[in-house]
Amino acid sequence: MAKGNINVAVENIFPLIKKFLYSDHEIFLRELISNGTDATTKLKHLISIGEAKTELGDAKIEISIDKDAKTLTIKDQGLGMTMDEVEKYINQIAFSGAEEFLEKYKDDKNDTGVIGHFGLGFYSAFMVAEKVEIFTKSFKDEPAAHWSCDGSPEYTLVEHDKKDRGTEIVLHIADDSTEFLEKSKIEGLLNKYNRFNQVPIKFGTKKINDPNFKPKTTKDKDGKETTEPHKQIEVDNIINNTNPAWTKAPADLNDEDYANFYRELYPMQFEESLFHIHLNVDYPFNLTGILFFPKLSQNLDMQKDKIQLYQNQVFVTDNVEGIVPDFLQMLKGVIDSPDIPLNVSRSYLQADGAVKKISGYITKKVADKLTSLFKKDRADFEKKWNDIKVIIEYGMLSEDKFFDKAKKFALYPTVADSYFTFDELIEKTKDSQVDKDGNHVILYTSNKDAQHSYIQNATAKGYEVLLLDSPIISHLMQKLEGGDAKIKFARVDADHVDNLIKKDDNVISKLSDEEKEKLKPIIEAAVPKETYTVQLEAMDSDASAFMITVPEFMRRMKEMQASGGGGMMGMGNFPDMYNLVVNTNSPLVSEILNTKTEKKQQRLISQAFDLAKLSQNLLHGEELTNFIKRSYELIK
Repeated sequence: MAKGNINVAVENIFPLIKKFLYSDHEIFLRELISNGTDATTKLKHLISIGEAKTELGDAKIEISIDKDAKTLTIKDQGLGMTMDEVEKYINQIAFSGAEEFLEKYKDDKNDTGVIGHFGLGFYSAFMVAEKVEIFTKSFKDEPAAHWSCDGSPEYTLVEHDKKDRGTEIVLHIADDSTEFLEKSKIEGLLNKYNRFNQVPIKFGTKKINDPNFKPKTTKDKDGKETTEPHKQIEVDNIINNTNPAWTKAPADLNDEDYANFYRELYPMQFEESLFHIHLNVDYPFNLTGILFFPKLSQNLDMQKDKIQLYQNQVFVTDNVEGIVPDFLQMLKGVIDSPDIPLNVSRSYLQADGAVKKISGYITKKVADKLTSLFKKDRADFEKKWNDIKVIIEYGMLSEDKFFDKAKKFALYPTVADSYFTFDELIEKTKDSQVDKDGNHVILYTSNKDAQHSYIQNATAKGYEVLLLDSPIISHLMQKLEGGDAKIKFARVDADHVDNLIKKDDNVISKLSDEEKEKLKPIIEAAVPKETYTVQLEAMDSDASAFMITVPEFMRRMKEMQASGGGGMMGMGNFPDMYNLVVNTNSPLVSEILNTKTEKKQQRLISQAFDLAKLSQNLLHGEELTNFIKRSYELIK
């Protein structure tokens, strides 16, 4: 048996770094700024515990471009490095100084806020640079160091005369990456990744009005006043907010603070959020953040990728799949967790136990907040229901634990603008809307105007009719019915209301069996048999002569298939099928049966049939034109 060591050819390291270390080359700036942030926060920590005998001062990170020299420089005023530390942390690829620092001070109760965990972040510089130089001086009383590497395995490390504490990294930008010498490009990257960095970041200077200057106002001979121009001064252009709202305690913030932070996150969003949820947990994982409920349309997808994930105030991604439950990805806001590395794969997130706990915590926190809002001000919650219902209904479908909590605050509005929880609805309708077989029938409409006549028939009998119009309501009804075999949802146009909620009292038909046998083929011959099934029903004499209904099962399966799964295979492409219910007690139906001329009989059938189609918004084009023409002829 042979034993040995597997050697990695070091000359292969840099091509791999340039091509594969990160999927997006622009990440290099985030990584180098993170290193500078670490160096500053480490020094601050060492000063606080007495291990560094120096002053932090006005420590900041400075980014500068020299287009003539083709260099991009990242300079910090952190703890710096000695010659030995450069040898240890820079030349030994993937040995993480941050990891060692965390291990050394792991029992210290102060939060160090260190970002890096991999040790490869610095080498991301070679994705865009043909040469990288480091000028660094430690806070310790040791000589400064100058490290240089041109992307080959060879480097130089010599002493330097740098006097000020900190590290300066100079990137000599490669010819294929000159876009990173453009001010607008760097501004965009800083705004994307570092606008909430813990340490101030300077990128050039800007002019502002001098706060100490008091402009003079003079009058001419005519008494006209003239005020001299305001004096301007040049100051550092600090591009980041080092103390964003999510880093503060909820008790230190008011509604206006949250509203301002929402506008800071989404400057192009003109509508205010409905309400916010402040996340703050330190066990069994660390997590802070603020989530906002925006006003939503009926579209399930358009609001995704609006939650921003940070690690110690450094932007990671706005694709939070695997961290935030799917139904909450329509929210907006920020989540910050040091327990999630800066660079991770989606498969890692989906498998990681800590991430799953974070997802569960966020779900619970949102459910608790909604419960609190409902209990505190139900009237206000009802006003906001239409703007948040899609999120809540989606959550009830996708998360069983959320479903259990949401049953206490999820609302079911009626056509009369009343709002019930599910339990309240069942209690309200338990006496009137239970059929002869003991089924508790919940009537609903998806469109108050289109289904008005059916709603009117139902409410005339004292029934409650819900207004349920979200795109996923068919799925939710299926789940609610699954929890109780006696609960049945039925859209008001699925049948005549007496058939939807069958009672013991049966209406007697005025037509004999022989007359019905004669009538049915006459009607069937006048309507498209591929689309309509003719049913003769005994209903109230003042009810419509013809009524078109959509079988509940058929319609719901088509809706579920159209909204994404849950229905029968191919049901979304299944042709529309309707029932044409003919009221055998209607005087018009009797007239159709007893009329002496076939032409008049056909005109009456066509008119009644078109009226039924009109009530279901099924009359269009040439058929609508013919109906209007025929109607005028009938009233001549």
